[in-house]
Amino acid sequence: MKSAEIRKTFLDFFKNKQHRIVPSAPIVLKDDPTLMFSNSGMAQFKDYFLGYREPVSPRIADTQKCLRVSGKHNDLDDVGRDTYHHTMFEMLGNWSFGDYFKKDAIAWAWELLTEVYKIPKENLYVTIFEGDDNENLARDTDAYNFWKEHISEDRILDGDKKDNFWEMGESGPCGPCSEIHVDLRSEDEKKKVSGKELVNQDHPQVVEIWNLVFMEFLRKADGSLERLPQQHVDTGMGFERLCMALQGKESNYDTDVFTPLISKIEELSGKKYTGILTDEKDIAIRVVADHIRAVSFVIADGQLPSNNGAGYVIRRILRRAISYAYRFLNMKQPFLYKLVAVLEKEMGETFPELGRQQKLVTEVIREEETSFLKTIDQGLVRLDAVINQTLSNNQKQLPGEQVFELYDTFGFPADLSRIIAEEKGLSIDEEGFDREMDRQKQRSKKSSASKVH
Repeated sequence: MKSAEIRKTFLDFFKNKQHRIVPSAPIVLKDDPTLMFSNSGMAQFKDYFLGYREPVSPRIADTQKCLRVSGKHNDLDDVGRDTYHHTMFEMLGNWSFGDYFKKDAIAWAWELLTEVYKIPKENLYVTIFEGDDNENLARDTDAYNFWKEHISEDRILDGDKKDNFWEMGESGPCGPCSEIHVDLRSEDEKKKVSGKELVNQDHPQVVEIWNLVFMEFLRKADGSLERLPQQHVDTGMGFERLCMALQGKESNYDTDVFTPLISKIEELSGKKYTGILTDEKDIAIRVVADHIRAVSFVIADGQLPSNNGAGYVIRRILRRAISYAYRFLNMKQPFLYKLVAVLEKEMGETFPELGRQQKLVTEVIREEETSFLKTIDQGLVRLDAVINQTLSNNQKQLPGEQVFELYDTFGFPADLSRIIAEEKGLSIDEEGFDREMDRQKQRSKKSSASKVH
């Protein structure tokens, strides 16, 4: 099943269950002081859960474009180094605002996965909230009993508050959740170790694909819990992981969500993708394929790269992709911008803003590449010299003032110096770097003051 069909099947299924299908909210959040980017499907429905606005329908389904690169949900450092972390991803979701609750949410999830998508039942495990004595919260026996109608009891696992109690933030609606995990290993592997031993253990082929959140409590500002007047359902299913499961692949990057981009990167770079986890060339190809999606969607939503806030996050992601391509794919000329057309062809129907803004996205990325490539060569040569000197001195930290010099003189981002240093088993003298940064700010202030006088 192609990824476009997988997405359509999800939305059609819930449309037939009387859900209103709504478009994805922008990936860039302009009026939420707590978030720069949508990092989950529920971001656009926050006001419904908080009671600030009436929902357009008691039942909603959608696919939401999400970005996780900063704060609590920070996947950036993992991207490229494994098969399933991404900066930008789609979150398929169905929602109930004071309408259906655990029984229907569980029954429909099971129906879609096993009867429509035809995932073998013996490949699935589910988790429920085990309760928490400190919070005086009981085990979620309702969810357990509803799951028992569909799946054998030895596949229903108890989970603690960390994995199975979802909270919007320090205060607000919250509740127990039930995760659905799929075991994609070979039969031989399954005989060696039971899948239930690998649930929530970061195994690349025993992965969570769907989280059903049952919002029945309100976390008050003083930390106490009280029951909500209405019960809500908030679910999120990782689209890329679902495609991996349904297309019989061992990596998200082997699905048709990513293969058109990877094919184009191969064509432009002359390098062949082999899918090896530790191969630096393959890591670079995965980084580029992932990052071009994130950057393109954010620019299409109106956020341009800059030196602060959300704009800096995007510039940092883009420069990470450029530096990986430069170092491991030998791409010394702008080329990332040529991937935008491939992305638009694959995803433009679902996300028409990619088509509307294709020219802008392409031009902005090309300009950013051109600008950064002018300084990256000098910066890398200088950084190599600093690293070699540090290693020959048997030291473990790069001097902060030299990392700052790279940043100040060559525009070389400190986080890239950090990444490259870590690859050599080194760290950065963060205090020294911050000290130089403060001095620079003071110099800037004095310079501004002298101009005024």
